[in-house]
Amino acid sequence: MEELTRQIQEQHALVNHIRAEIGKVLVGQQELIEGLLIGLFTKGHILIEGVPGLAKTSAVKALADTVQADFKRIQFTPDLLPADLIGTEVYRPKTGDFVIKKGPLFNNIILADEINRAPSKVQSALLEAMQERQVTIGDATFKLADPFLVLATQNPIEQEGTYPLPEAQVDRFMLKLLIGYPSRQEEKQIMQRIGFEAPALVQAVLTPAQIDAVGRLINSIYMDDKLRDYIVALVFATREPEKLDADIAGYIQYGASPRATIFLSLAARAYAFLNGRAYVTPQDVKTIAPLVLRHRIIPTYEAEAEDITTDQIISRIFDSVPVP
Repeated sequence: MEELTRQIQEQHALVNHIRAEIGKVLVGQQELIEGLLIGLFTKGHILIEGVPGLAKTSAVKALADTVQADFKRIQFTPDLLPADLIGTEVYRPKTGDFVIKKGPLFNNIILADEINRAPSKVQSALLEAMQERQVTIGDATFKLADPFLVLATQNPIEQEGTYPLPEAQVDRFMLKLLIGYPSRQEEKQIMQRIGFEAPALVQAVLTPAQIDAVGRLINSIYMDDKLRDYIVALVFATREPEKLDADIAGYIQYGASPRATIFLSLAARAYAFLNGRAYVTPQDVKTIAPLVLRHRIIPTYEAEAEDITTDQIISRIFDSVPVP
C-alpha cells in the first residue's frame, strides 16, 4: 500500500499539470474536467449534456490538446452516413479492385458533436467501435487506435431534428455528465479571457504510454469487499426497487445493466486516484454513482408525468441502501 501511494503521488503531479493546461481555456466546470480525466485514464466513453454555449466542445478540445494523440471532431447531422464515420471501399477502375478508405474513427480521441442529430443507422456504426474498439468495412475488420475514446455532446433543448440515442449505445458510455451554467464570478472571468486577453495555447503533456501506466495504477487501487457489495446493492436496487423502503418502484421501467457495476467500480477507483488516494471510500462511490447510473435507468411514464428525474431516483436509492 505504501508503494502504491508513492506511485500515485508521483502520477498525481501529472494530473495537476493536465488540469492547469485545461484551465487555460476553461473556467470552472470542475465536474466536467474530472469526468473527462476519469474517461481518459480508464478509456471510457463520455456523454456530455448541456445547453449551447457552456464550453462542452472547448473542454473536449482542450483535453485532446493535452495528449500527444490524434484528435478528430465529427459534426453529427441528419444527412450523415455510416461510411462518413468508419470509411468505405473505393473502386479503382484502372486496376479493377477495391481499396479501403478509412474514416475519422481511426483516430485516438473522437469528439462526436451533437451526437443525437444523426439517425439510428449512423449511431449503429458506433456500436462496434465503442465496445469492441474495431470496425468492419466490407469483409475486413480493423482494430482502432489505442487509446480510442469517444467524447460525445448533446443539447437537452432544440429537440426538433434530433434522434433519441439507442439504449444499447447509451449503455456503452461510461459516464453521462450534466453541465450547468457558470457562477457570476466565473462568467466575469470568461468575459475577461475572451474579450480582453490573447487566446491561450494548451500544451501536450501526456503520452499514450503514460495513459496506460495510469490505467494500470488505477486498477491496483484497493477496494474493500464491503464496497464491492455496496456497488452491487446500488445496481440491484435499480432493478428491484420494490425491495427498497423508498417509494420508487413505479418510477423505474428498466434498471442498470452489468456494465454499470463494472464502470462504477472502475470510475470509483479513478476518482480515488484523482484525489491522490490508494483506496476507495464510500463517498467516492456515492459521488461517482449518479454519473454512471443516470443514463442507465429508464424511467416510466409515471415518473415523467410527475417530473421525477433519474438523479432524484438515484438519490432515493442512496437513502435506502445502507452505506458500509
